[in-house]
Formats: sequence, C-alpha cells, structure tokens
Amino acid sequence: MPGGRLTQQERQQISLGLADGLAYAEIARRLERPTSTVTREVMRNGGPTSYRADLAHRATERRAHRRKQAAPRAPASPSGRDDEAVREYEETFTTLLMQQGLPKMTARVLTCLFTSDAGSVTAAELVQRLDVSPASVSKSMAFLEEQGLIRRERDAGRRERYLVDDDVWYQSTVASARGTAQLAEVARQGVGILGRGSAAAARLENIARFSEFISESMLRAADQVREILHTKPEAGEDAAGSAD
Repeated sequence: MPGGRLTQQERQQISLGLADGLAYAEIARRLERPTSTVTREVMRNGGPTSYRADLAHRATERRAHRRKQAAPRAPASPSGRDDEAVREYEETFTTLLMQQGLPKMTARVLTCLFTSDAGSVTAAELVQRLDVSPASVSKSMAFLEEQGLIRRERDAGRRERYLVDDDVWYQSTVASARGTAQLAEVARQGVGILGRGSAAAARLENIARFSEFISESMLRAADQVREILHTKPEAGEDAAGSAD
C-alpha cells in the first residue's frame, strides 16, 4: 500500500471517482489507500460536491509551505509527541465528526477539546489555536452547549472555560435515544390519524416499532457501559489480580 502524501494523479482519480458517484471506500480501494485518507482529503477540500483535484493539490502545497515557514527547525514537542502526527490525527477526528453531521467549525472546536490534556479551553485559546474569528468560536460553542456535549465554568481568573466531561458520550447517547423515542411517538400518532389498515399507517407503525426498539436498546446499553466504566475494582480484586 503506498504511503506518504497524495499525488496530483491520485487526486485526479479521487475527483473522477466522486463524479462517478463512487463511495469513499471504493475510491480508496482503487488507490490502495486507507478510506480515512480519501475521506479526509475530500472533506477538507470542499466536500464531495465541490472537490477539485487541482485546487486540492495547490491547497495542500500551500499548507505544507506555511508549516515549513512557521517552523523551519521546530524543536521537539515538550510532550514528546510528533506534532505532525498530532495534526494529521486531529484532521482525521474532525472529518469523522463532520461525517456524523457536525458543521466543520464545530467539529474542529470539539476535536480541540477532546485532544486537550486539560480537557478545557477558553474561547481566546480556541481563536488562537484554530486561527478563526471569535464569532465562529462563539457560534460553535453555543451549538455544542445546546447539544449537551460541553459545559462552561469560570476559572480562578474569572475567565470562562469550556469543558468536556468523561460522561459526554453517555449524555449525547441519551439525548439521541430520546430523540429516537420522540420519532416513535410522532409516528404512532400518525397511525391513528391516517387510519389503521392503510398502507401509510402500516409504514408509520413499522417506523414507530423500530424506533422504540432502538431507543430502548441505546438507553440500556448506555447505562450498562456507564456502570462498567465508572465501577472501580475493589482493593481485594486488585490484589487478587496481581497475585495471578
């Protein structure tokens, strides 16, 4: 499997594949590249409907040139991490969040929070790190707060900090399950309105039953996983495990 950055010829193949309506996985298979590489390439260069190979190639060259100018002889990261690998990972994670339905700016903000060792940042820190306007950060934060994915608090300096909790995916899953349950409820209302026995009512009943099952399963699984992850082993269990 070839490694390194995508070539201009590979970008042309991606463009042709998108024009033919091929899935990212199929394009990646033909290029012998990971699907994540193709997905990230498309999403950070306009998306599937606006991707152009020549523009994407020039944009990549400009980004690489800016990085060289910014840090021609960058010292080792204090954390011991490979900064380039970290940037690539952040782009991959951002792309994944975008595929889940988040706007690009919101996905970038959430990725910053997830990959921060502190698990919290100020709006000013996000503006500097992402090189975007305060208004963009504020809008993204408002959306994430509304979805229950982040919360805010004031630090010792009375600055507002935005945080992600270890419980964030539990809360997000619960919110999603409730939304699915609401879909089931509304679908079932339509059964009575359209009249049982009609094709439309039968369709809505199937939607309601499916959504109820999914919602209940999600809540049950979320509670079970939360209990497992938050249950600390007894001291005796640790000792027993060490003795084995």
